[in-house]
Amino acid sequence: MDIFGLLGLILGFAMVCYGIVSGGGSLIDFVNVPSLAIVIGGTFGALFISYPFDTIKQIPKHFRVVFGKDPFLPTEYISQISELAKAARKNGLLSLEDMAAELDSKFLASSIMTIVDVNDADRVRKMFDAQLDYVHQRHEYTIGFYDRAAALAPAFGMIGTVIGLINMLAEIGDANPESLGVGMSVALITTLYGSVLANLFFTPIGSKLQVLHEHEMLCMELVVEGVLSIQAGENPKQIEEKLISFLPENMSDGLDDAGSERDE
Repeated sequence: MDIFGLLGLILGFAMVCYGIVSGGGSLIDFVNVPSLAIVIGGTFGALFISYPFDTIKQIPKHFRVVFGKDPFLPTEYISQISELAKAARKNGLLSLEDMAAELDSKFLASSIMTIVDVNDADRVRKMFDAQLDYVHQRHEYTIGFYDRAAALAPAFGMIGTVIGLINMLAEIGDANPESLGVGMSVALITTLYGSVLANLFFTPIGSKLQVLHEHEMLCMELVVEGVLSIQAGENPKQIEEKLISFLPENMSDGLDDAGSERDE
C-alpha cells in the first residue's frame, strides 16, 4: 500500500477541518445534506451521461491502483531482462520459454514468447508498437475521466451556490439580517464542497494515475528494447547498459552501483 498517498488524503481533510475549527467555526455547521446532494449527485450524474457504466464501475479498481504499491519498477525489469539475455546467449532463444512462464510481468512474459515464436524483427516491432499505443490510449481515457470530474465538481458547487442565493433572495422580504447571513453561509458551502471534491479527490487521483502511466510506459519501452536486443543476439552487458540509459539519473545510479559490484 502507498502509505504516503493515504496520509496525504487524511492530511488534506484534517487541515481543512483544522482551518474550520481554528477560525472559530463548528464542523457541524459545515454539514449540509442538500449541498452534498447537489455537488456529489450532480457531478456523478454528469459523469453517467458522459461515460459508459463500464468506466464508472472501474472507480474502486482505480482506488486500489492509486493507493496500492507501484508495481512498475524499471530497475527490476532491467535485472530480469539482463538474466534473460544471459540465458538466451548461453542456451538459445528457445530456453527462454520456460523462464517466461515464471515471470510476474505478463507483458514481459508475452514479449519473450513473441520473440521465441516470431523471427521477423520488423514484425515484432510493429506488434509491440501496437500494444504500446493501445495501453497509452486506454490510460489517457481513464485519466481524462478524472480530469473531467475535477472540472464538474466546482461547477456544480457554483450551481448549488446560485440555488442557495436564489432561495435566500426569494425570502429576503421576510428575513432579518442575521438569517440572511446564515443563508449566505449555507449557499457558499456548496462551492466549498465542489472545490474540496475536485482538489482533494479527483485531481490527485488523476495525477497519480498519470505518474503510474508514465512508470508503466517506461517499463514497457524497456521490455520492448530489451527483448528486441535479445532477439538480435546482442551482448547481455551491452543490453543492460543500453536499458540503463533510458532511466532518470536518480534511478540509474543505484543500478550502476549494483552492476559494478556484480562485475567485481
